[in-house]
Amino acid sequence: MFRFLITMVLALLWSVSGAGNSHDVHRILVLGDSLSAAHGIDGDAGWVSLLEMRLSEREPRWDVRNASVGGETTAGGRSRLPGLLDETHPDVLILQLGGNDGLRGLSLRAMRGNLEAMLDAAEAAGAEVLLVGIEIPPNYGPMYTDRFRSVFSDLAAERDLAFIPFLLEGVALEPGMMLDDGIHPGAEAQPRILENVWSELEPMLDRLE
Repeated sequence: MFRFLITMVLALLWSVSGAGNSHDVHRILVLGDSLSAAHGIDGDAGWVSLLEMRLSEREPRWDVRNASVGGETTAGGRSRLPGLLDETHPDVLILQLGGNDGLRGLSLRAMRGNLEAMLDAAEAAGAEVLLVGIEIPPNYGPMYTDRFRSVFSDLAAERDLAFIPFLLEGVALEPGMMLDDGIHPGAEAQPRILENVWSELEPMLDRLE
């Protein structure tokens, strides 16, 4: 009987210790499109993989889940996000969607509604959001491109979000940085993209640790 009690006490102490250690692991969920899915390059060279490498030396530990899918729209992200939040329980959501809505000329009102729904879901799940904006080519016309850009900046201002206005700042117009399609960044661009993200992400991590 005494041995049984000792075993139970040790098991209880182990479970409590394990539960405590689990809180030392923070989680980042990246929900994006091909710009975050390493389209056209080795996956290990993508900015999300580079982020994982940078965070591997950080304590407490940060795990990164990349749920980015090439061709994803805000509607697709909205449908997938609740399940991802339930599965990963992230401390931080990096939300990088909207580019495909713009390239397809989809309704900006619907895009904003989808982004708002995802922001609401993240807030309800206790995740802080880093909102990532993107630009679309000028051939869509100044009115559409201006309204498209404003969707991101307005949401960031209204909700006081950490915000990157343009993921490809310092990349999109630089020689040798983009793939031949002119839309997707090459491997050489990924470290710069990481720095664009890191400038806003690092203060969030510092605050949450």
